[in-house]
Amino acid sequence: MLHLRLIVPAGLTDRVVSTLERTVGTTHLVVVPGAARDPAGDLVLCDVAREAGDGLIAELRDLGLDENGSIAADDIGLSLSRHADQAEEEAPGEGADAVLWEQLADATHEESTLSVTYLAFLTLATMIAACGVVLDNAILIVGAMAVGPEFGPLAGLCTAVVRRSARLALRSAVALLAGFAAAMLLTTGFSLLMNALGLFHKSMLEADRPNTSFIFNPDLFSLVVAVLAGVAGMLSLTSAKSGALVGVAISVTTVPAAANAAVALGYGDLNQVSGSSGQLLINLGGIVVAGTLTLLVQKALWAGGRGRPAPESR
Repeated sequence: MLHLRLIVPAGLTDRVVSTLERTVGTTHLVVVPGAARDPAGDLVLCDVAREAGDGLIAELRDLGLDENGSIAADDIGLSLSRHADQAEEEAPGEGADAVLWEQLADATHEESTLSVTYLAFLTLATMIAACGVVLDNAILIVGAMAVGPEFGPLAGLCTAVVRRSARLALRSAVALLAGFAAAMLLTTGFSLLMNALGLFHKSMLEADRPNTSFIFNPDLFSLVVAVLAGVAGMLSLTSAKSGALVGVAISVTTVPAAANAAVALGYGDLNQVSGSSGQLLINLGGIVVAGTLTLLVQKALWAGGRGRPAPESR
């Protein structure tokens, strides 16, 4: 269930309440006249089944409530109510399959912004991975994968394509490309510093590395894993199963590939630079294509079944 908190201009309250009352899957409707001060208006509260939430939010936006008032939605962790149970039963479809497009767009907007925090996490993850590839330490590689925040802009690109949002696509692409470029440049400097301190050596990079050699030797399995991870990642976002994102993060070699390329660049090993860059591009491309197709399938199934199609970005 979702809990909606609406601030409604007084002249629009009757239309909003009417929309809520005729939407299958809504319950616990509360109207508090004149309670809102900024913006001024009536406070309207209700609960709605997740599978009916996207269509209802779209209707409220059609009424202009997002421009003249406010629409806020929160997931309800626990709801003990016969009315809530009945609302979920009456709502078409399954809540686990429903996609809240506005929520997805808002989440990917935040995660796909080129911020200092994003750059810090990506750089630190790449430096940890650099230590992992030089030491041939799988534990460090897995740790670096888990720290890396790159799935945010990847998901943003997928969402931008489906919603036809050029602004989100540009923001995500900048975060992804500029982020990796900065992280790799700083990691190259980090590896040279570690070399000067005697902690890294070119022979360590060129030695047999049974645990990490796959990073600069891309093959068909690299694409297969990237595609599977892209599907799993988008499903975890749209179904609010965020815990699955950790598994997605440690199943692809984006950050380790960027780290290996950065270290190899510092030592002038162009073969490993090329192989690692290929691995990076395969993973990024596979995730974006698979994630986009996953969203398109979800959009088609939900719209063709019981839901309402995703609105274009405004």
